[in-house]
Amino acid sequence: MRRTATALLLLAVLTACGSNSDDKPTAKPSASATQSVDPLVKFTSAVDDAQLKSYATGIPAYQDLGAFPPQWCKALDVGHSVEWMLGDGGLYPIGQDWGTEKSDAYQLVLLGTRAYCPEHVGAVTDELKAAGEY
Repeated sequence: MRRTATALLLLAVLTACGSNSDDKPTAKPSASATQSVDPLVKFTSAVDDAQLKSYATGIPAYQDLGAFPPQWCKALDVGHSVEWMLGDGGLYPIGQDWGTEKSDAYQLVLLGTRAYCPEHVGAVTDELKAAGEY
């Protein structure tokens, strides 16, 4: 079920890019151009691959879970810690009908940081190591 949800999400993102409706050939990207992956696809794929205990019966909807990483990045941008985000910051990954174990929440923050704001990965990793969570 996890793989199906991730595959459907990836398909939805790829088809959202649209197609060229006229018969003119499209220009190929230059060798120096790099294709970027939507951070939501990267994040949900990483969550699926992580096989977190909290989501053994199914990963929360991507709209619900995917709302957290951009907020985590904003908090990291202004200097907040992971502990603050998951505590007083009110950014603990939980929904009305789903929850996340604390150890999995730490891993989610790291996965979200890798996908959305990789410039903070070092700080998040260092904090989690210091707390014994990585």
